[in-house]
Amino acid sequence: MLDGVMLLWFALAALALLFVTIDIRSTPESPVLKWGFVLLTAYTGVFGAFLYVLGCREPLPGLHERYTAARWRQTLGSTMHCVAGDGLGILAGAVISSLVGLAGLAEVIVEYVLGFGFGWTIFQALFMRGSAGGSYRSALANTFVPELLSMNLLMAAMVPTVMTLRTLIASANDPATPQFWFVMSIGLLAGFIVAYPMNWWLVAHHLKHGMMTVRPAAKLGGAGGHGAQNGMTGEPDGMADMTHGGTAMSMNTGAPTRPPIPVMTLLSFLTLAAGVALGFLAQRL
Repeated sequence: MLDGVMLLWFALAALALLFVTIDIRSTPESPVLKWGFVLLTAYTGVFGAFLYVLGCREPLPGLHERYTAARWRQTLGSTMHCVAGDGLGILAGAVISSLVGLAGLAEVIVEYVLGFGFGWTIFQALFMRGSAGGSYRSALANTFVPELLSMNLLMAAMVPTVMTLRTLIASANDPATPQFWFVMSIGLLAGFIVAYPMNWWLVAHHLKHGMMTVRPAAKLGGAGGHGAQNGMTGEPDGMADMTHGGTAMSMNTGAPTRPPIPVMTLLSFLTLAAGVALGFLAQRL
């Protein structure tokens, strides 16, 4: 039964990944978020493709700005960006832990450090440094807390999900088996779901970006903004015309947040601790 479920999962995931990889080339989205949707689809299969179509794919030429302006779509982009970047580090940590024989809390720590490190320093600060005026150092400072809060919620759901499934599915600790990748996929999907509310709060307080629209300058000037970004590599000439939900990007406005950031930080760590504890409890049952 499980073998059939996994076969269907991976078959549909391959088709979904092929669709998103081809279709997203004509979507006027930031190249970073394009790659993010490709990675999310690689992790979560048809769920990632569904979220791309529902949340980012331009329904008609020229409507991407208005289409992605809805708060829930902005939050979808923010959460996707987190899971895509952190997920690479988490998967690398899971593989490394398996190869060197780490398990339990040691594995969780390795996955957390690599996931947060890659997500924060590369996928957030490096790739999105344009929102900090081009300064990598400023981008690191601006994205540290938002990435930390989102990562804590992601791991709070992923850890108990993976630990529980590993007690039920044989060979799920071995990266050479499909069971390993199936369990990690389900774990990242659970992490996405639980991290979404935190990203809603982060986007609402301008601490994280959401969806963006990137159109080549030539298209903006000559075709009334109906041109689309082609390809998925590099930054287009019209990067200065990048918009966030149809308006200019705005992050870290300095306005007070409710609840305050320290309270949300504490809440995120408490949730992470509860998730890890739940995972170890599931292993003992």
